[in-house]
Amino acid sequence: MADKSGTNKKRKSIITDDKEEQYFMALAVLAAMRSPDPELGVGACIVDADRKVVGLGYNRHPYGCEGFSWDKKEKHNYVCHAELNAIVNKNSVDVKNCSIYVTLIPCNECAKLIIQSRIREVVYLDEKKTKEEHIEARELVFKMFTGAKVICRQFMPDKKKIEINFDG
Repeated sequence: MADKSGTNKKRKSIITDDKEEQYFMALAVLAAMRSPDPELGVGACIVDADRKVVGLGYNRHPYGCEGFSWDKKEKHNYVCHAELNAIVNKNSVDVKNCSIYVTLIPCNECAKLIIQSRIREVVYLDEKKTKEEHIEARELVFKMFTGAKVICRQFMPDKKKIEINFDG
């Protein structure tokens, strides 16, 4: 955009390359907002080595099973996790050597899927789960990622909020 003098000015609210992780995690958070889970929406964003988004997903029931229960005890039998949906809904040939940004640390089943898909890095926003069985499951996930040489780290935002203005 040129100003009155004819020189170019940059927008003030640009997400620069050094802040791209905020962008990718924000996409995962936006994807989580699509989840119909009344308890916990989880989102995932897969990014390739060129730092292009190649997949998005959120936790939901399989297609055709949308009317199934979201009851805490039953939903785990039906729900497709965000990581699974991002991988199967990808828009590239494969996700080998990609990074996945997830709003919640992956469960052990998703960790196996991530490893088998050859994703090289997992960046998660929150651990949330603090019960003893969740801590043990998290340790199992870290053990699998370490064994498979998948980098796994927590994302620490320097901002708690990114505002989206549809007016430009």
